[in-house]
Amino acid sequence: MDDLDTIMQRLEHNEQIARKFFEVEVTVLSVLDFKGLFERLLTEIREKFTIPYVWITLIDEGDLKPLIPSLSESDVVRERLNIVPRNTLLGLIGTAKEPILVNRDLSPFYKLFPDHEKYLIRSLALTPLTLNEELVGTLNLGDSSPDRYVPGMDTTLLKRLAVKVSVCLSNVVAHEKVKLSSPRDEASGLLNKRAVEEILMREFQRAIRYENTLSIILFEVQLDNGSVADAGALEKAVSKVVGGLKELIRITDVLGTYEDGRYIIILPSTDKRKSGNMLERLSNHVSKTPIVVGGREFHLKLKSGIASTRDAGVIDPRSLVRRAMEMLLRQGREEWTTYE
Repeated sequence: MDDLDTIMQRLEHNEQIARKFFEVEVTVLSVLDFKGLFERLLTEIREKFTIPYVWITLIDEGDLKPLIPSLSESDVVRERLNIVPRNTLLGLIGTAKEPILVNRDLSPFYKLFPDHEKYLIRSLALTPLTLNEELVGTLNLGDSSPDRYVPGMDTTLLKRLAVKVSVCLSNVVAHEKVKLSSPRDEASGLLNKRAVEEILMREFQRAIRYENTLSIILFEVQLDNGSVADAGALEKAVSKVVGGLKELIRITDVLGTYEDGRYIIILPSTDKRKSGNMLERLSNHVSKTPIVVGGREFHLKLKSGIASTRDAGVIDPRSLVRRAMEMLLRQGREEWTTYE
């Protein structure tokens, strides 16, 4: 009976660990920015598993190189990050993609510690992180007990987590590369239609693959009732108000130009209710914040439509935008009053 109790307790313990790993995986797969990925990963691992020493080692080469400086903006990541040459990392773990467990002769691995840190560890788990099948770093877990990470222990869950993190890293890097390299609209400084469509295609595929909800807001900026403006001043006012919206959306959201004086906000992992709440905040901000151009004050408002991947008839990015356009037009369009 005691043996059965022991087995049941062990099974329950293993189930708890597996559930925690799954929760971490779900969390990181929802992240779309480079800095946020490592913030969430480090925090989730440390808190859920009560691991005293958790840090990231990265290679400052290739596609990661232009993105790594952004990590210094995060207190969470900056204190738990070490950048090393590729040869240093390869010399310690080789080209194997399997997690490595060490509890003896740890001194060679001190090279992977963050600068100015002296971790009092007696066992260590190093989980390789890859980008497009190439080694780019490791997720490192350390403990003061020599028995926490012992060579020969089952590393299945660590391997699975590494796969999920690598998938997320690939998505995040692609997302960040588009933001860094895509041409922008000259008037507003926002991503142009081509860049927006690339991001929308990727996020749509991602939402379907991971069964998340992707929403978009399609909107126009119009003069409030009774206002008049010449076309040039109005264009400047609209660009100014749209540019200001960048500060009001989440870092994971994408704001860009679309066509015919319309703009789009892409909201990953966001349902229509939350999108509606955001739209309400943006609309209130625009209507309550006059814009001054050339000494004149302009009162503006948003006309908008929301659509999500959960809507009937939405099967691809094009139908998603079409649905948002239908909702925008359904509001009823007021003509702009202008003079030359």
